Amino acid sequence: MKAATIVGILLIVLGIIGYATGGLSFTHEKKVVDAGPVQISRKTQDTLPLSPILSTVSLIAGLGLVVVGAKSK
Repeated sequence: MKAATIVGILLIVLGIIGYATGGLSFTHEKKVVDAGPVQISRKTQDTLPLSPILSTVSLIAGLGLVVVGAKSK
């Protein structure tokens, strides 16, 4: 499989995820208190929004790369 095809497939998947979820969500843990043996942490969930325009561009670019990768054989 050519590199252009692989990158194209990844862009298509990213575009579909952008449309389906509206963004990427992730959870990270932040230390609030660190006093010797006592440690208190807090989990926060953040969302990285992906605009529909970015999702559309990603889908079109991905489809283009897959077509170019298929034609170059």
